[in-house]
Amino acid sequence: MAELGLNEHHQNEVINYMRFARSRRGLRLKTVDSCFQDLKESRLVEETFTVDEVSEVLSGLQAVVYSEVESELINTAHTNVLLLRQLFSQAEKWYLKLQTDISELENRELLEQVAEFEKAEFTSSNKKPILDTLKPKLAPLNEGGTELLNKEIERLQEENEKLKSRLKTIEIQATQALDEKSKLEKALQDLQLDQGNQKDFIKAQDLNDLENTVAALKSEFQKTLNDKTENQKSLEENLATAKHDLLRVQEQLSMAEKELDKKFQQTAAYRNMKEILTRKNDQIKDLRRRLAKYEPED
Repeated sequence: MAELGLNEHHQNEVINYMRFARSRRGLRLKTVDSCFQDLKESRLVEETFTVDEVSEVLSGLQAVVYSEVESELINTAHTNVLLLRQLFSQAEKWYLKLQTDISELENRELLEQVAEFEKAEFTSSNKKPILDTLKPKLAPLNEGGTELLNKEIERLQEENEKLKSRLKTIEIQATQALDEKSKLEKALQDLQLDQGNQKDFIKAQDLNDLENTVAALKSEFQKTLNDKTENQKSLEENLATAKHDLLRVQEQLSMAEKELDKKFQQTAAYRNMKEILTRKNDQIKDLRRRLAKYEPED
């Protein structure tokens, strides 16, 4: 048996349409035969005809046959449109978009294949009747549509499970993060209570020393400016260096304060802070020794 490359259900639908088309074609052929038969019975009653009479008879027959053929061709085209409409409407219910290739309608090889299929289907003497011909309406997509819908449902369910699992993991991580944050905040509060006074004392003392140093530098620079004009440039450079050192020390002190605030993230933060402050005190002492060079001699 010739095949069209379709599954059994769709092939049966094609056979149903062929049966309908063959029925319509048979009716039209009978109509054309009737036209000729009517002409024979109504006009061919004499033995001889003139050329004009024969021409008139043929023209009338031509008009009748032309009308019948044109009507059948138009009806066939409209019927095909209705068939496509059914298929497209059914596809749209499943959110599918079908495409057609008009050029394939004139493919002689495919047309011959369809002709062989029709011949094999309708000339076999032991061909079993197809029950689908009794159905007055287009059958829904029971197999393919349900399978597609089930696959989509399974995909959505699987995605939903993944999202639930991910949400649960995120909730656990969030809870752990909140617990860790509470612990760190408590540790930070304890650390601030323990080191608050010491930090304030160190900060105030260092700032006072630096301010006093800057004030002494300014006073010394103003006093020396009038007496030693030749050292003005050197003193300005030293003053700028001292200011830079002051800013750097202040920045380092600020960083040291931030380091104290981050005690909850570092285990040895307090010891590091003491080391930083010790280094800063050494820097201040060194700065003082450098500034002492410019103090006036007694």
